[in-house]
Amino acid sequence: MKFQVKKNDGFTLVELLVVIAIIGVLVGLLLPAVQAAREAARRMSCSNNFKQLGLAIHNYHSAYNQLPIHGAGTHPPVAIDPWTSSAVSSNMRLSFLVGVLPFMEQTALWEQISNPLDTNGDGTKDFNAFGPTPENIAYTPYATEIPAFRCPSDPGVGLPALGRTNYAACLGDSSRWCREGVLRIRAGSTLPYPSNDQYATESRAAHRGVFVGHAKMNFRDVLDGLSNTIAACEIATDLGDGDKRTALTTGAFSANNIEDNITRNPSYCEDLGNHDPARPQFLTGAATASVSATEGRGYRWADFMPSFTSVHTILAPNRESCSLGSSTRSNLGSASSRHQGGVHVLMADGAIKFITDSIEAGDQRHRMVFFYGTAATDDFPGRKSPYGLWGSLGTRASKETIDKEF
Repeated sequence: MKFQVKKNDGFTLVELLVVIAIIGVLVGLLLPAVQAAREAARRMSCSNNFKQLGLAIHNYHSAYNQLPIHGAGTHPPVAIDPWTSSAVSSNMRLSFLVGVLPFMEQTALWEQISNPLDTNGDGTKDFNAFGPTPENIAYTPYATEIPAFRCPSDPGVGLPALGRTNYAACLGDSSRWCREGVLRIRAGSTLPYPSNDQYATESRAAHRGVFVGHAKMNFRDVLDGLSNTIAACEIATDLGDGDKRTALTTGAFSANNIEDNITRNPSYCEDLGNHDPARPQFLTGAATASVSATEGRGYRWADFMPSFTSVHTILAPNRESCSLGSSTRSNLGSASSRHQGGVHVLMADGAIKFITDSIEAGDQRHRMVFFYGTAATDDFPGRKSPYGLWGSLGTRASKETIDKEF
Protein backbone atom coordinates (compact mmCIF):
# COMPACT_ATOMS: atom_id res chain seq x y z
CA MET A 1 0.00 0.00 0.00
CA LYS A 2 1.29 3.43 -0.97
CA PHE A 3 0.91 6.44 1.27
CA GLN A 4 0.65 9.96 -0.24
CA VAL A 5 1.54 13.05 1.74
CA LYS A 6 -1.04 15.75 1.24
CA LYS A 7 0.53 19.12 0.49
CA ASN A 8 -0.41 22.22 2.52
CA ASP A 9 -2.56 24.58 0.44
CA GLY A 10 -1.20 27.74 2.19
CA PHE A 11 1.47 30.21 1.01
CA THR A 12 5.07 29.85 1.93
CA LEU A 13 6.73 32.80 3.67
CA VAL A 14 8.71 33.60 0.53
CA GLU A 15 5.56 33.66 -1.62
CA LEU A 16 3.80 35.90 0.88
CA LEU A 17 6.69 38.35 0.92
CA VAL A 18 6.76 38.46 -2.86
CA VAL A 19 3.02 39.22 -3.02
CA ILE A 20 3.38 41.98 -0.40
CA ALA A 21 6.27 43.49 -2.34
CA ILE A 22 4.26 43.46 -5.57
CA ILE A 23 1.29 45.12 -3.83
CA GLY A 24 3.61 47.76 -2.38
CA VAL A 25 5.05 48.55 -5.79
CA LEU A 26 1.57 48.81 -7.31
CA VAL A 27 0.39 51.12 -4.51
CA GLY A 28 3.51 53.25 -4.96
CA LEU A 29 2.72 53.59 -8.63
CA LEU A 30 -0.95 54.27 -8.05
CA LEU A 31 -0.79 56.91 -5.30
CA PRO A 32 0.86 59.66 -7.42
CA ALA A 33 -1.76 59.07 -10.11
CA VAL A 34 -4.54 59.37 -7.51
CA GLN A 35 -2.99 62.53 -6.09
CA ALA A 36 -2.64 63.98 -9.58
CA ALA A 37 -6.29 63.18 -10.32
CA ARG A 38 -7.38 64.84 -7.09
CA GLU A 39 -5.34 67.95 -7.85
CA ALA A 40 -6.78 68.05 -11.37
CA ALA A 41 -10.27 67.97 -9.85
CA ARG A 42 -9.38 70.72 -7.38
CA ARG A 43 -7.88 72.81 -10.18
CA MET A 44 -11.07 72.39 -12.23
CA SER A 45 -13.16 73.41 -9.21
CA CYS A 46 -10.95 76.48 -8.72
CA SER A 47 -11.42 77.41 -12.37
CA ASN A 48 -15.20 77.02 -12.01
CA ASN A 49 -15.28 79.26 -8.92
CA PHE A 50 -13.27 81.89 -10.78
CA LYS A 51 -15.63 81.56 -13.75
CA GLN A 52 -18.61 82.25 -11.47
CA LEU A 53 -16.86 85.37 -10.20
CA GLY A 54 -16.34 86.51 -13.80
CA LEU A 55 -20.03 86.00 -14.58
CA ALA A 56 -20.94 87.95 -11.44
CA ILE A 57 -18.76 90.86 -12.55
CA HIS A 58 -20.42 90.87 -15.98
CA ASN A 59 -23.89 90.70 -14.44
CA TYR A 60 -22.99 93.58 -12.14
CA HIS A 61 -21.84 95.59 -15.15
CA SER A 62 -25.09 94.80 -16.96
CA ALA A 63 -27.10 95.99 -13.96
CA TYR A 64 -25.17 99.18 -13.13
CA ASN A 65 -23.22 99.95 -16.33
CA GLN A 66 -19.95 99.89 -14.42
CA LEU A 67 -17.64 97.44 -12.69
CA PRO A 68 -17.90 96.93 -8.93
CA ILE A 69 -15.70 99.56 -7.30
CA HIS A 70 -12.51 98.32 -5.71
CA GLY A 71 -12.24 100.62 -2.70
CA ALA A 72 -15.89 101.49 -2.06
CA GLY A 73 -17.94 101.93 1.09
CA THR A 74 -18.97 104.65 3.49
CA HIS A 75 -17.21 107.82 4.62
CA PRO A 76 -16.47 108.28 8.33
CA PRO A 77 -18.09 111.27 10.09
CA VAL A 78 -14.65 112.93 10.22
CA ALA A 79 -11.99 112.17 7.62
CA ILE A 80 -9.35 109.70 8.79
CA ASP A 81 -6.30 108.10 7.22
CA PRO A 82 -6.92 104.95 5.16
CA TRP A 83 -4.99 102.75 7.59
CA THR A 84 -7.03 103.97 10.58
CA SER A 85 -9.65 101.62 11.99
CA SER A 86 -13.23 102.83 12.26
CA ALA A 87 -16.18 101.25 14.04
CA VAL A 88 -18.72 103.59 12.42
CA SER A 89 -17.77 103.41 8.73
CA SER A 90 -15.89 101.23 6.26
CA ASN A 91 -13.68 104.23 5.36
CA MET A 92 -13.87 103.44 1.62
CA ARG A 93 -11.99 100.19 2.22
CA LEU A 94 -14.37 97.60 0.67
CA SER A 95 -13.13 95.36 -2.13
CA PHE A 96 -14.86 94.59 -5.42
CA LEU A 97 -15.87 91.23 -3.92
CA VAL A 98 -18.37 92.94 -1.62
CA GLY A 99 -20.22 94.49 -4.55
CA VAL A 100 -20.65 91.21 -6.45
CA LEU A 101 -22.19 89.29 -3.52
CA PRO A 102 -25.81 89.60 -4.76
CA PHE A 103 -24.69 88.22 -8.14
CA MET A 104 -23.06 85.15 -6.59
CA GLU A 105 -26.11 83.86 -4.72
CA GLN A 106 -24.98 85.60 -1.53
CA THR A 107 -28.01 87.87 -1.21
CA ALA A 108 -28.53 87.03 2.46
CA LEU A 109 -24.99 88.12 3.30
CA TRP A 110 -25.40 91.24 1.17
CA GLU A 111 -28.55 92.15 3.09
CA GLN A 112 -26.65 91.94 6.36
CA ILE A 113 -23.88 94.18 5.01
CA SER A 114 -26.05 96.77 3.26
CA ASN A 115 -28.27 97.34 6.30
CA PRO A 116 -27.56 98.31 9.91
CA LEU A 117 -26.64 95.19 11.88
CA ASP A 118 -27.69 94.08 15.35
CA THR A 119 -25.11 91.38 16.05
CA ASN A 120 -26.37 90.24 19.47
CA GLY A 121 -30.09 90.50 18.80
CA ASP A 122 -30.83 92.92 21.64
CA GLY A 123 -32.72 95.33 19.40
CA THR A 124 -29.90 97.89 19.34
CA LYS A 125 -27.93 98.68 16.19
CA ASP A 126 -24.31 97.66 16.69
CA PHE A 127 -22.98 98.61 13.24
CA ASN A 128 -24.00 101.01 10.50
CA ALA A 129 -24.79 99.85 6.96
CA PHE A 130 -21.66 98.53 5.22
CA GLY A 131 -20.08 98.00 8.58
CA PRO A 132 -16.78 99.09 10.10
CA THR A 133 -13.36 98.80 8.50
CA PRO A 134 -12.88 95.13 7.53
CA GLU A 135 -10.37 94.15 10.22
CA ASN A 136 -13.06 94.41 12.93
CA ILE A 137 -13.58 90.81 14.08
CA ALA A 138 -16.84 91.67 15.83
CA TYR A 139 -18.51 92.36 12.48
CA THR A 140 -19.45 88.83 11.48
CA PRO A 141 -20.35 89.34 7.77
CA TYR A 142 -16.77 90.19 6.83
CA ALA A 143 -15.45 87.19 8.76
CA THR A 144 -17.70 84.84 6.78
CA GLU A 145 -15.87 82.22 4.73
CA ILE A 146 -17.37 82.13 1.22
CA PRO A 147 -16.56 78.89 -0.65
CA ALA A 148 -16.96 80.58 -4.05
CA PHE A 149 -14.05 82.91 -3.20
CA ARG A 150 -11.73 79.99 -2.39
CA CYS A 151 -9.50 77.66 -4.36
CA PRO A 152 -9.87 74.07 -3.11
CA SER A 153 -6.12 73.53 -3.53
CA ASP A 154 -5.37 76.21 -0.94
CA PRO A 155 -5.32 74.66 2.57
CA GLY A 156 -5.51 77.96 4.46
CA VAL A 157 -8.41 78.07 6.90
CA GLY A 158 -9.53 79.86 10.05
CA LEU A 159 -8.02 82.59 12.18
CA PRO A 160 -6.10 84.85 12.15
CA ALA A 161 -7.68 85.46 8.74
CA LEU A 162 -11.12 87.06 8.61
CA GLY A 163 -12.64 85.38 5.56
CA ARG A 164 -10.00 84.34 3.04
CA THR A 165 -10.01 84.84 -0.71
CA ASN A 166 -7.91 83.34 -3.50
CA TYR A 167 -9.09 85.83 -6.13
CA ALA A 168 -7.78 89.39 -6.39
CA ALA A 169 -8.44 92.41 -8.60
CA CYS A 170 -5.79 93.24 -11.20
CA LEU A 171 -4.48 96.79 -10.76
CA GLY A 172 -2.07 96.69 -13.69
CA ASP A 173 1.70 97.00 -13.97
CA SER A 174 2.48 99.70 -11.38
CA SER A 175 1.92 99.62 -7.63
CA ARG A 176 2.82 103.29 -7.11
CA TRP A 177 0.24 104.80 -4.70
CA CYS A 178 -2.19 101.98 -5.51
CA ARG A 179 -3.70 102.30 -2.04
CA GLU A 180 -4.67 105.92 -2.71
CA GLY A 181 -5.98 105.33 -6.21
CA VAL A 182 -8.01 108.32 -7.39
CA LEU A 183 -8.85 109.50 -3.86
CA ARG A 184 -6.61 111.27 -1.40
CA ILE A 185 -7.75 109.82 1.92
CA ARG A 186 -6.07 111.69 4.74
CA ALA A 187 -7.06 112.90 8.19
CA GLY A 188 -8.28 116.48 7.89
CA SER A 189 -9.52 116.10 4.29
CA THR A 190 -12.89 117.47 3.31
CA LEU A 191 -15.78 115.01 2.99
CA PRO A 192 -16.57 113.47 0.68
CA TYR A 193 -12.95 113.00 -0.31
CA PRO A 194 -11.89 115.05 -3.36
CA SER A 195 -10.93 113.22 -6.54
CA ASN A 196 -9.06 115.98 -8.35
CA ASP A 197 -5.85 116.30 -6.36
CA GLN A 198 -2.31 115.10 -7.08
CA TYR A 199 -3.07 111.50 -6.10
CA ALA A 200 -5.76 111.31 -8.78
CA THR A 201 -3.32 112.74 -11.33
CA GLU A 202 -0.67 110.17 -10.41
CA SER A 203 -3.25 107.40 -10.45
CA ARG A 204 -4.34 108.21 -14.00
CA ALA A 205 -0.70 107.95 -15.13
CA ALA A 206 0.33 104.80 -13.26
CA HIS A 207 -2.73 102.63 -12.62
CA ARG A 208 -3.41 100.92 -15.91
CA GLY A 209 -5.37 97.83 -14.83
CA VAL A 210 -9.04 96.97 -15.24
CA PHE A 211 -9.52 97.99 -11.60
CA VAL A 212 -8.27 101.26 -10.11
CA GLY A 213 -8.56 102.05 -6.43
CA HIS A 214 -11.80 103.94 -5.59
CA ALA A 215 -12.52 104.55 -9.28
CA LYS A 216 -15.68 103.83 -11.28
CA MET A 217 -14.44 101.66 -14.13
CA ASN A 218 -16.27 100.43 -17.20
CA PHE A 219 -15.69 97.79 -19.86
CA ARG A 220 -15.41 100.57 -22.42
CA ASP A 221 -12.23 101.68 -20.60
CA VAL A 222 -10.56 98.42 -21.68
CA LEU A 223 -9.33 99.64 -25.07
CA ASP A 224 -6.93 96.73 -25.56
CA GLY A 225 -9.86 94.32 -25.76
CA LEU A 226 -11.60 92.33 -23.04
CA SER A 227 -10.11 89.05 -24.25
CA ASN A 228 -6.58 90.48 -24.08
CA THR A 229 -6.76 92.00 -20.61
CA ILE A 230 -6.62 90.38 -17.17
CA ALA A 231 -9.36 91.47 -14.75
CA ALA A 232 -8.38 89.34 -11.76
CA CYS A 233 -5.69 86.84 -10.73
CA GLU A 234 -5.42 83.93 -8.38
CA ILE A 235 -3.46 84.38 -5.13
CA ALA A 236 -2.40 81.90 -2.48
CA THR A 237 -3.41 82.73 1.09
CA ASP A 238 -0.84 82.94 3.85
CA LEU A 239 -0.31 79.86 6.06
CA GLY A 240 1.95 81.61 8.55
CA ASP A 241 5.00 79.75 7.24
CA GLY A 242 6.95 82.70 5.84
CA ASP A 243 6.24 81.87 2.19
CA LYS A 244 7.62 84.80 0.18
CA ARG A 245 4.48 84.85 -1.99
CA THR A 246 2.08 85.35 0.90
CA ALA A 247 3.93 86.77 3.92
CA LEU A 248 4.61 90.45 4.45
CA THR A 249 8.17 91.57 5.04
CA THR A 250 9.04 93.31 8.28
CA GLY A 251 8.20 96.93 9.02
CA ALA A 252 11.92 97.74 9.18
CA PHE A 253 11.92 97.81 5.38
CA SER A 254 9.36 100.65 5.34
CA ALA A 255 12.07 103.23 6.04
CA ASN A 256 14.04 105.31 3.55
CA ASN A 257 11.34 105.86 0.93
CA ILE A 258 10.77 102.20 0.12
CA GLU A 259 7.83 103.28 -2.08
CA ASP A 260 10.41 104.92 -4.33
CA ASN A 261 12.74 101.92 -4.03
CA ILE A 262 10.08 99.51 -5.27
CA THR A 263 9.03 101.94 -8.01
CA ARG A 264 12.63 102.00 -9.24
CA ASN A 265 13.14 98.24 -8.83
CA PRO A 266 10.21 95.83 -8.36
CA SER A 267 12.69 93.12 -7.28
CA TYR A 268 13.83 95.32 -4.39
CA CYS A 269 12.61 92.91 -1.69
CA GLU A 270 14.51 90.02 -3.28
CA ASP A 271 17.64 92.14 -3.53
CA LEU A 272 17.45 92.94 0.19
CA GLY A 273 18.52 89.36 0.81
CA ASN A 274 15.61 88.54 3.11
CA HIS A 275 14.99 85.17 1.46
CA ASP A 276 16.31 82.07 3.19
CA PRO A 277 19.29 80.76 1.15
CA ALA A 278 18.47 77.17 2.14
CA ARG A 279 14.78 77.56 1.21
CA PRO A 280 14.52 80.26 -1.48
CA GLN A 281 10.71 80.23 -1.47
CA PHE A 282 10.64 81.37 2.16
CA LEU A 283 11.63 84.51 4.03
CA THR A 284 14.09 84.55 6.89
CA GLY A 285 12.69 84.75 10.40
CA ALA A 286 13.98 88.31 10.75
CA ALA A 287 12.04 89.38 7.68
CA THR A 288 8.66 88.49 9.20
CA ALA A 289 9.31 88.87 12.92
CA SER A 290 7.60 92.24 13.44
CA VAL A 291 4.66 91.78 11.06
CA SER A 292 1.21 91.33 12.56
CA ALA A 293 -0.12 87.76 12.36
CA THR A 294 -3.37 89.14 10.93
CA GLU A 295 -1.72 90.66 7.83
CA GLY A 296 -1.21 87.68 5.52
CA ARG A 297 -1.97 87.67 1.81
CA GLY A 298 -5.63 86.98 1.00
CA TYR A 299 -6.72 87.25 4.64
CA ARG A 300 -9.70 89.61 4.22
CA TRP A 301 -11.91 89.23 1.16
CA ALA A 302 -13.79 92.40 2.09
CA ASP A 303 -10.69 94.62 2.32
CA PHE A 304 -9.43 96.34 -0.85
CA MET A 305 -5.93 96.94 0.55
CA PRO A 306 -3.30 95.56 -1.88
CA SER A 307 -2.13 92.81 0.48
CA PHE A 308 -5.55 91.22 0.65
CA THR A 309 -7.43 91.51 -2.65
CA SER A 310 -5.20 93.23 -5.21
CA VAL A 311 -2.58 91.95 -7.64
CA HIS A 312 -0.09 93.46 -10.09
CA THR A 313 1.26 92.03 -13.35
CA ILE A 314 4.83 93.08 -12.57
CA LEU A 315 6.75 90.18 -11.05
CA ALA A 316 6.07 86.85 -12.78
CA PRO A 317 3.51 84.46 -11.28
CA ASN A 318 4.61 82.87 -7.99
CA ARG A 319 7.34 85.45 -7.44
CA GLU A 320 7.44 87.23 -4.09
CA SER A 321 5.00 89.91 -2.95
CA CYS A 322 7.01 92.96 -1.88
CA SER A 323 5.71 94.67 1.24
CA LEU A 324 6.26 98.20 2.47
CA GLY A 325 6.11 96.85 6.02
CA SER A 326 2.38 96.78 6.66
CA SER A 327 -0.81 95.51 5.04
CA THR A 328 -2.16 99.05 4.81
CA ARG A 329 0.48 100.38 2.43
CA SER A 330 0.82 100.30 -1.37
CA ASN A 331 2.38 96.85 -1.42
CA LEU A 332 3.35 95.07 -4.62
CA GLY A 333 1.16 91.98 -4.78
CA SER A 334 2.10 89.14 -7.12
CA ALA A 335 -0.14 86.41 -8.52
CA SER A 336 0.36 83.00 -6.88
CA SER A 337 -1.35 79.66 -6.35
CA ARG A 338 -1.07 76.19 -4.82
CA HIS A 339 -1.27 74.63 -8.28
CA GLN A 340 1.82 73.25 -9.92
CA GLY A 341 3.56 75.59 -12.35
CA GLY A 342 1.26 78.59 -12.64
CA VAL A 343 -1.90 80.49 -11.73
CA HIS A 344 -5.43 81.00 -13.01
CA VAL A 345 -6.37 84.42 -14.34
CA LEU A 346 -9.78 85.85 -15.17
CA MET A 347 -9.79 87.75 -18.45
CA ALA A 348 -12.08 90.76 -18.74
CA ASP A 349 -14.31 88.87 -21.18
CA GLY A 350 -14.97 86.21 -18.51
CA ALA A 351 -12.62 83.53 -19.85
CA ILE A 352 -10.35 81.63 -17.45
CA LYS A 353 -6.73 81.07 -18.50
CA PHE A 354 -3.92 79.19 -16.79
CA ILE A 355 -0.73 81.25 -16.94
CA THR A 356 2.52 79.41 -16.34
CA ASP A 357 5.31 80.74 -14.15
CA SER A 358 7.54 80.88 -17.23
CA ILE A 359 5.42 83.47 -19.07
CA GLU A 360 7.57 86.15 -20.70
CA ALA A 361 7.72 88.91 -18.07
CA GLY A 362 10.30 91.37 -19.41
CA ASP A 363 12.84 93.05 -17.16
CA GLN A 364 11.88 92.31 -13.56
CA ARG A 365 14.06 95.18 -12.32
CA HIS A 366 12.81 97.82 -14.74
CA ARG A 367 11.29 100.96 -13.24
CA MET A 368 7.52 101.04 -13.01
CA VAL A 369 5.63 103.52 -15.14
CA PHE A 370 4.54 106.50 -13.02
CA PHE A 371 3.60 110.15 -13.26
CA TYR A 372 7.12 111.53 -12.74
CA GLY A 373 8.72 109.06 -15.14
CA THR A 374 10.85 110.42 -17.98
CA ALA A 375 12.12 109.31 -21.37
CA ALA A 376 15.64 109.27 -19.94
CA THR A 377 14.70 106.66 -17.33
CA ASP A 378 12.21 104.93 -19.66
CA ASP A 379 9.35 104.96 -17.14
CA PHE A 380 7.18 107.69 -18.61
CA PRO A 381 3.36 107.49 -18.67
CA GLY A 382 1.98 105.84 -21.79
CA ARG A 383 4.96 103.60 -22.60
CA LYS A 384 4.29 99.94 -23.21
CA SER A 385 4.63 97.68 -20.21
CA PRO A 386 8.26 96.93 -19.32
CA TYR A 387 7.17 93.52 -17.99
CA GLY A 388 6.70 91.78 -21.31
CA LEU A 389 3.64 89.74 -22.18
CA TRP A 390 2.70 89.39 -18.51
CA GLY A 391 2.68 93.15 -17.98
CA SER A 392 0.86 93.77 -21.26
CA LEU A 393 -1.96 91.43 -20.26
CA GLY A 394 -2.45 93.48 -17.10
CA THR A 395 -2.85 96.86 -18.81
CA ARG A 396 -6.20 97.89 -20.23
CA ALA A 397 -5.32 100.61 -22.73
CA SER A 398 -1.60 100.67 -23.53
CA LYS A 399 -2.06 99.62 -27.17
CA GLU A 400 0.17 96.57 -26.87
CA THR A 401 -0.40 93.82 -29.40
CA ILE A 402 -0.75 90.35 -27.92
CA ASP A 403 0.96 88.20 -30.55
CA LYS A 404 1.93 85.19 -28.39
CA GLU A 405 0.07 82.24 -26.93
CA PHE A 406 -0.46 82.36 -23.19
